[in-house]
Amino acid sequence: MRRICTVCARGGSKGIPGKNRRPIAGKPLIAWTLEMAVGCGFFDRVVVSSDDEAILTIGRDYGADLVVRRPDDLATDTISKLPAIIHAVMAAESSFGEHYDVIVDTDATSPLRIADDIAGALALFDESGVTSVITGAPARRSPYFNLVEERSDGTVAPSKSAVPPIQRRQDAPRCFDMNASIYVWRREPFLSDPQVFYGDTILFEMPEERSIDIDTPLDFLFVEQLLQERRSQ
Repeated sequence: MRRICTVCARGGSKGIPGKNRRPIAGKPLIAWTLEMAVGCGFFDRVVVSSDDEAILTIGRDYGADLVVRRPDDLATDTISKLPAIIHAVMAAESSFGEHYDVIVDTDATSPLRIADDIAGALALFDESGVTSVITGAPARRSPYFNLVEERSDGTVAPSKSAVPPIQRRQDAPRCFDMNASIYVWRREPFLSDPQVFYGDTILFEMPEERSIDIDTPLDFLFVEQLLQERRSQ
């Protein structure tokens, strides 16, 4: 089966201006994901999608097979990334005259993944025959026990209930934090009905230390320290 990997990165970011092209541990943030996607050898093509010319240039510099300028209507703060992924896949198929059976997205803001994580997610996808695989790490808070949500009257309660009520975290079902690192889809179901979750979606578990998705300046500082420590080992 032929696999394509998309790396989608908008130029705008409210939390961290210019986040995807901002230097972190010696190279642009998106470059860490590109080096892993290109270097792991698991993909027939690696495609960068962006509305930002500087990001597209980084994509070329770090070995992407194709860079795709994302239309403005697919680069707003409110639109899902899924249409941009489809746009990038269609552009690659048109450019190379190829058909891809498996679509993988590796998020530019999750630079701590390693090749073994990609290999594990792909192996789980191939072995299970499911529509999609996502990645995540064991959650620090359980919605059954110590994750609460606010109700309309201002009171709070556990986000999920159980009968009988769960009194110990150890008794709660296993829960995970999605880390936005790797998404794997089977082509036809995804193109006909693009979703993150299907009825048979399963999760590949990654360790917490490789599961930080950069969303805030504090995340950025923390991940930069981890990347620098990794480079020094």
